[in-house]
Amino acid sequence: MAFYSFRLRWVISHPFKFLWRVLLGFRDNQGMLLSGAVAYYSLLSIIPLLILILLALSQVLTEQELLNTLGQHLNLVVAGESQALLEQLAVVLSQREKIGWLLIVVLLFFSSMAFTVLENAMSVIFFHRVVIKRRHFMVSALLPYLYILSLGLGFLLVTLISGALQTVGGESFQLWGTQWSLSGLSGLLLYFLGVVGEILMLASLYWVMPVGKLSWKHALLGGVVAGILWEFTRHLLVWYFASLSVVNVVYGSLATTIVALLSLEMAGMIILLGAQVIAEYERLGGEDDGAGLSTG
Repeated sequence: MAFYSFRLRWVISHPFKFLWRVLLGFRDNQGMLLSGAVAYYSLLSIIPLLILILLALSQVLTEQELLNTLGQHLNLVVAGESQALLEQLAVVLSQREKIGWLLIVVLLFFSSMAFTVLENAMSVIFFHRVVIKRRHFMVSALLPYLYILSLGLGFLLVTLISGALQTVGGESFQLWGTQWSLSGLSGLLLYFLGVVGEILMLASLYWVMPVGKLSWKHALLGGVVAGILWEFTRHLLVWYFASLSVVNVVYGSLATTIVALLSLEMAGMIILLGAQVIAEYERLGGEDDGAGLSTG
């Protein structure tokens, strides 16, 4: 406990020095290159992954409920271009009886690619852990599919909660002779639910992906940092594409793909920055940093 408080005190006392360490570590680990690889494979994986989750959950929930919830949360990932994805997913869902087991196996393969690349990127950032302990290859092979299963269960829970909040949003109450609607409160709670879910998902990535046992406190630290950074970046991207961007003029029919790829690359960069924050925080007080922490 004393060591944890020492690390925290040092970061609070030297925030800019810690930030500089994170940025230098990110540069040395080729973070931009790694985030580009994560974005590319995420673009290949996101549609198969969503199709799998929707196909599984359509057995217990209605198509409209699933698409409504997905639309709310896709905006947290693909800035301003969620509608095009929703339309494509709706087409696939309408033809789900034509999807056979062979196609499901193909979807499973492609949906797992982003997790595999992300695990490899994490191993670069958490190199000090990989040197000490390597993960069994069977664990690495099964990890993406177990994570896909957990994402499906999480999406089911979020859909049920969102449905309940939307029902509450249609209600109203009378106070001091005035009729008050709960729609504003419902919208605020839905946004809060999305942000909390985003932070928990990021924290779960940091807890599971690196080799070895990572403290849940460190994972949550990375999740909060990455979640705050992404919320700021997401709103900035939406404003940029709506106000200043000429991507539709330059790329024409490819604009949606370009916007999605740019959004995913920014998301990948922020995920890896959050991982770098955890890695640098872990290294505080290490043998290589003893002199540095005792000065300044």
